[in-house]
Amino acid sequence: MTVDSIAKNREKLYYSIGLSALEGIEERTGMQIKKTYSQVQPELLYDEVRDFVLKQGVVVGEAKLGTYSMPEDSSSFISRGILTFNAKGGKECLRAHIVGSARGETKLIIDVDDKLFPKAKVSALEQDLDFIFASYEVKRH
Repeated sequence: MTVDSIAKNREKLYYSIGLSALEGIEERTGMQIKKTYSQVQPELLYDEVRDFVLKQGVVVGEAKLGTYSMPEDSSSFISRGILTFNAKGGKECLRAHIVGSARGETKLIIDVDDKLFPKAKVSALEQDLDFIFASYEVKRH
């Protein structure tokens, strides 16, 4: 299925339920940052991401951190964290997902609404993360 066919099917669906392509649908713009780190505790990354984003003048919306045992070895654990941040109007402007283990890789995905969290702030966040974690980052080619 191509992108064009998906867009056409979406338009047909909107038309069939009485909506224009944009009516009632909030347009969301943004970008995504993906990073993989080796030998970084997920809890440390979680705390640093939270502190670096707060430094940019937003507030925490949601903060969850859980630890799960690995199926093949109950003495090994994997952690999962979700952080959301809200801009001054209360709308979510950034969401971070962290999954990993200290013994292996820890993955980070940051979804940014660049209408509410400008590119200059994203750049500052990336610089802070790179300063602390660049030597642990796994570069995929």
